[in-house]
Amino acid sequence: MSTIVLASGNPGKIREIQAILQNDNILPQSHFNVVEPEETGLTFVENAIIKARNAALHCQLPAIADDSGLVVDALNGAPGVISARYAGVGASDQANLDKLLHDMQGIPSERRTARFICVMVYLRHAADPTPLIAQGAWEGVILPQAIGENGFGYDPVFWLEDHQCSSAQLAPETKNQLSHRGQALRLLRQQLARW
Repeated sequence: MSTIVLASGNPGKIREIQAILQNDNILPQSHFNVVEPEETGLTFVENAIIKARNAALHCQLPAIADDSGLVVDALNGAPGVISARYAGVGASDQANLDKLLHDMQGIPSERRTARFICVMVYLRHAADPTPLIAQGAWEGVILPQAIGENGFGYDPVFWLEDHQCSSAQLAPETKNQLSHRGQALRLLRQQLARW
């Protein structure tokens, strides 16, 4: 298999994607000094394609990109496509988490439903007119405070009813089996195998 560039600079995402795909030929775009593009899309699909196209263009290699985020029903889908910059451009995970908890104050438990969404895109080359696209969704509830040390981003406030813990309390292997990103990657892997 030829080298594939992973269009991400997020260390947490890189670890998860490499662990699930188990492919030594996948290299993060930082290996090629690719500058991340501005995410101007209004949907997860649009942003994933923007990122994959940028990486494929700069590296002249096939590219995989994801766009993912937290969709909270009581906040009309926010933070959504701006999950990584919910508290502003360059915001830390903690700042984004703090803003979410602030925005959720006073919302009763039955209205705290949410889901993580992940869209994975594979482009054979920068001008690929038929990208492979896979999507995963992971249902949960937003906690009033953070619990757990594992994961990244919003994991400490994402409660999983079936497991009676937050996403940040799961072992990485378990999270990869359940998560939106794990679901999308497995679907993408199936598409790649058929292609």
